[in-house]
This record gives sequence, structure tokens and C-alpha cells, in this order.
Amino acid sequence: MTITKDTVKVPCDVPQAMREHYINNYLAATRESGRLMLFAGDQKVEHLNDDFSGEGIHPDDADPEHLFRIASQGKIGCFATQLGLIARYGMDYSQVRYLVKLNSKTNLVKPSQQDPLSQQWLDVEQVASFQKNSALNIVGVGYTIYLGSAYEATMLQQASQIVYQAHQHGLISCLWIYPRGKAVKDERDPHLIAGATGAGAALGTDFVKVNYPKKEGLESKEIFKEAVRAAGRTKVVCAGGSSVDAKKFLQALHDQIYVSGAAGNATGRNIHQKSLQEAIGMCNAIYAITVEGASVAEALKHYNDR
Repeated sequence: MTITKDTVKVPCDVPQAMREHYINNYLAATRESGRLMLFAGDQKVEHLNDDFSGEGIHPDDADPEHLFRIASQGKIGCFATQLGLIARYGMDYSQVRYLVKLNSKTNLVKPSQQDPLSQQWLDVEQVASFQKNSALNIVGVGYTIYLGSAYEATMLQQASQIVYQAHQHGLISCLWIYPRGKAVKDERDPHLIAGATGAGAALGTDFVKVNYPKKEGLESKEIFKEAVRAAGRTKVVCAGGSSVDAKKFLQALHDQIYVSGAAGNATGRNIHQKSLQEAIGMCNAIYAITVEGASVAEALKHYNDR
């Protein structure tokens, strides 16, 4: 599938003077497919070093630059991470398309202790200023909401401002929305995840990232359709989760897009916990399914031919 400048639906909160910039960023992020292959590299804060060192994790992943090597050599839509890392490594990886994550929190305080709150670190104006001064290719911004937390009102308000300001600057927005907190009994409940994508639509975001739903006795690829429908014109992308067998991961990804109707994926651990060459192969396989419409067998060939 290929989209053009004429077929991108520009939100009405994008000023006339920024429409072309928004369209260019949207086409760049989706590689002119309308689907997003997001390489997620925000876990240095979210999971501390648990995701980067230990059993089953390749030694390459111990160095933060591993993320940038993958992003520059593998096929991706854009690379999501914190601005601090981009500031430290971006001068050597100026060809990468970046999506700046505007909030993060660690996993040390558990929901059983306190409902989650992830406060905004930076505002969109600061990102726009950074982009101008660095000349790096920043195409968008991202932000996480924990729906159902006692602090959801704070995060919803911050998210609404981020989406609006991103569009004012011609940037795309992606919201990570996870039901989580003492009021949430089942984070993977399909009806609740559909509620999360609907909230993303109401916030006006371009993309909303959610977890793949699970319900006993039902197929995830079928029950995920509710979340895609609830999002309307907001595109739904699915979180990659913890590392699993490559074939199993790629089959689930194919189902999410071509059965459920999702518009891409946001994958971190299933890419960066591998060696550089294997990670590049995994990027290329995910990209083949997401952007190029490849079958699982064709995508596996990209992975195995690394």
C-alpha cells in the first residue's frame, strides 16, 4: 500500500502553514505506507537495565549505542527514544528519523504500591527548538498514559496539550495508552483496550500504541478488531512485548495488521535484545510485513538472510 501527499488526511488542528511539514513527517514516519514500523527504544528508563543485560540478552545490547546502530542500519519507520539519548548520539546518526518520547518512569514502584503516574519531562516547544538547532530529523513525539490510574486526569491533560502542540509544529503524535492501576482488574481485557484506543481518538492523536488483548477461549486477532474500530481515524499500533521466537512474533504481527486491521507495530525487546546483525534482520522482517505487505514466510527470509 502506498499513500501520497494528496491522500494524507491532515488533522484540522494543523495550521495551514504547517500542513506540508506535517504531511512530509507523516509520509517519512510511515515510509509512504500509512502504517508505522516504530522501533521503540525508551526502555532504558521504563525497565532500567533489565532489558539490556542478563540471560538471553546479547552482550551488544549493554551499550546504548546499540539502539542507534540498529536504527541506522535496519529498515524502520522511525526510532522512539528519550531526547537525552538523541542529544548524546544523534550527531553520529543524523540519517535516522526520530520520535521523541516526552515522558517515562521506572518500573520500581509497583501498581500494588501506588497507581502509576508518568509526568511530562519536556514540552513540544523544547523539542521543536532542539530540532531546529540540531537539524536532526525529528518527525514526531510520544507520550504514555496509564488509563485507570488515580492520576489519569493529569496524564490525559498533558497528552491533549502534547497532541495539539505537536500538530501546531507539523509533528505527528503517538500515545502509548495502557490500562493500569488498582482500578484495573485485567490490563489485557479487549473491551478495555478498545476503550483506550477510543480515548486516543478523542485526544486527536495520529497513532495509539496498546497491548495485544487476551481473553480465554477467544483468538486475540479477532478480539483486537474492537480496538481498531473504536479508534476510527486514529491508527492503532500494537506493542511488541517481551522477546519471543521470531516466527511466532512475525505471525502475530501479520495477524494484527492483516486480520485485526492494525496500522503497524511498536517493537523494542524483540529487536534490540539480539546481536546487531540479528537485530537488523528482525527490523527488516518486521518492516517487510508492516510496510511492504510481505507474508510471514517472506519476512522470515529477510530475518534468516541477515
